[in-house]
Amino acid sequence: QVQLVESGGGLVQAGRSLRLSCAASGRIFSINLMAWYRQAPGKQRELVATLSSDGSTNLIDSVKGRFTISRDYSENTSYLQMNNLKPEDTAVYYCNAVVATSSMSRLRSFWGAGTQVTVSS
Repeated sequence: QVQLVESGGGLVQAGRSLRLSCAASGRIFSINLMAWYRQAPGKQRELVATLSSDGSTNLIDSVKGRFTISRDYSENTSYLQMNNLKPEDTAVYYCNAVVATSSMSRLRSFWGAGTQVTVSS
């Protein structure tokens, strides 16, 4: 129904930047929220950033001032700009979208497969 495809991960040195992209496609009537999560080895998945349909954003404290979430509404694509990366940012990053597939449907949550971000010290 709805597919989310992340891209932009990779291996970078501490202090460098990466931009992750998440392209949503399929049966999309509206997107209520787009978000990025991450999961480091041996840890639970955590919410990193959210972007609501009204444009409001939220980020966890550990990335404030370094990460920015944005969205291209025409392309149903969200971005996570990550600056001044730190080794503790190393994780698999997952895109999430809360989507209505029709005007009559309830909202559903969809996930991407994840993209690896590795930050070396």
